[in-house]
Amino acid sequence: MSQNNKRYSLEEYHQRLQIFMTNKRKIDKHNAGNHTFQMGLNQFSDMTFTEFRKKYLWREPQNCSATVSNFVSRTGPCPNTIDWRKKGNYVTPVKNQGPCGSCWTFSTTGCLESAIAIATGKLLDLAEQQLVDCAQDFNNHGCSGGLPSQAFEYILYNKGLMGEDEYPYLAQNGTCKFQAPKAIAFVKTVVNITLYDEPGMMEAVGKYNPVSFAFEVTDDFMYYKEGVYSSTQCDKTPDKVNHAVLAVGYGEKNGLPYWIVKNSWSPLWGVDGYFYIERGKNMCGLADCASYPVPLV
Repeated sequence: MSQNNKRYSLEEYHQRLQIFMTNKRKIDKHNAGNHTFQMGLNQFSDMTFTEFRKKYLWREPQNCSATVSNFVSRTGPCPNTIDWRKKGNYVTPVKNQGPCGSCWTFSTTGCLESAIAIATGKLLDLAEQQLVDCAQDFNNHGCSGGLPSQAFEYILYNKGLMGEDEYPYLAQNGTCKFQAPKAIAFVKTVVNITLYDEPGMMEAVGKYNPVSFAFEVTDDFMYYKEGVYSSTQCDKTPDKVNHAVLAVGYGEKNGLPYWIVKNSWSPLWGVDGYFYIERGKNMCGLADCASYPVPLV
């Protein structure tokens, strides 16, 4: 019924089957229409959106507009297309946040991993669990949500982030176990891109490195399978964003500009764990709170 290998009682199984069939009908109806993206069954297909939102998205509202922009444009044109995955060993494999609203930690580590790799040639595997457990003083809330910009600030002032091998991910809130001597990644400064400045995002990704951003997930996004995601259901205001991801590039297909985005719902979801989303319209608020770190190397 789904890809989660869950075990249910007979009563629960029938309830899940009904939800699954309802979702399948919705997917089939969408795919029969004229859309820029296709939906498909996945590991979330036996869940309602209310259940999904409670487990996988932020429960604490985040005020993205609080970020102060300090992005400085560089002279010269941006490349027309870029995909950091193809430019070298600069992007770690897609990870799985599990049933914890910790997407912000995966956006944070993914961005810092790439920035360090581009600067040094060494691709690290950084600890999301440290951010879940330790970054609360920077207005983050563990499995209930947070912002990459605030997580980068935590790493900066905490003087380091440990590796996944020394601080493994548990998909649940825990007590802080940071050990300064074991820190392997450091932040020199945090760059915040101006609210709604999608061209600034494009310049940052095109000329510097992947960029963390947040946007609003609505129920149709749960079942994204392929194509360029576009929605009329979502809002574009910073108070509605509920999921953080990583822009690793951008391009254009059949005249439709898009972002290439790394998600944290495992490689089973979407296009091997990635998705494409329409670029140039602040789709679902994706340009509301974009940021990236300058690593200390």
